[in-house]
Amino acid sequence: MTDYGHELEFGAFITPSNAEPQQAVELVRAAEDAGLDLATFQDHPYQSRFLDTWTLLSYAAARTDRIRLSGNVLNLPLRPPAVLARAAASLDLLSGGRFELGLGAGGFWDAIEAMGGRRLSPGQAVDALSEAIDIIRGVWDAGDRTRFKVDGTYYQVDGAKRGPAPAHDIGIWLGAYKPKMLRLTGAKADGWLPTLAYLPDEAAIPEGNAVIDEAAREAGRDPRDIRRLLNVGRLDADDARWAERLAELALRHGFGTFILAGDDPAEIRAFGREVAPAVREIVARDR
Repeated sequence: MTDYGHELEFGAFITPSNAEPQQAVELVRAAEDAGLDLATFQDHPYQSRFLDTWTLLSYAAARTDRIRLSGNVLNLPLRPPAVLARAAASLDLLSGGRFELGLGAGGFWDAIEAMGGRRLSPGQAVDALSEAIDIIRGVWDAGDRTRFKVDGTYYQVDGAKRGPAPAHDIGIWLGAYKPKMLRLTGAKADGWLPTLAYLPDEAAIPEGNAVIDEAAREAGRDPRDIRRLLNVGRLDADDARWAERLAELALRHGFGTFILAGDDPAEIRAFGREVAPAVREIVARDR
């Protein structure tokens, strides 16, 4: 059993459909009203039936007061890292420190290439993501007066101006499943953000944690500094049993953030008002 001791957080994973453009924003507002901590959107810029995720994040930030926002996860191959870093810092400043940066290496390469992106192998995509994280953190480090240069294979900056600094320490969360991505998460990221349904079985969770923890220690980091987040669906028809299942995932596998995938406002309300408090109560008692 591995409990990293993180304070529990709960969020929503909302489809950015453009069929009814205001629906996604209203679901974010419902999530905020339900007491959830986080609202997230998938990011597929090549998907014509979706709103642009970055535009939606910005609009949703302006329509809410408390809830934090993130891509789940942003498509790096179609979002240049230096520009993404400035956009993230700007949104964090404008929202009062309510933005987090979920990042993915890319996967739908035919669609990415059709939009003008560069096709990469899975290994190359992870290397590109590693370079991008260095650039993003370098942009955010507005107090560093040294020349900003990253001479990567996939991304380069040479003398780019740093800044602005974000309003808070934005978390970089990676959607990771394979060993190389898990090692990158441990070495450089602030959070691991898989989807429960995409994991082959529950045994993959401690295996993933072990790879992340080992890479973190090799990089001189404390594994407890890496938040474990999980996209989930409804795990049981009964709210009480659902809460027990999430509490088990927190206590046994160290997940500190649970993000509900779905666009049903009633289920979002139940997740925030009924399930989340029950999970917190169980975990606090057992800790």
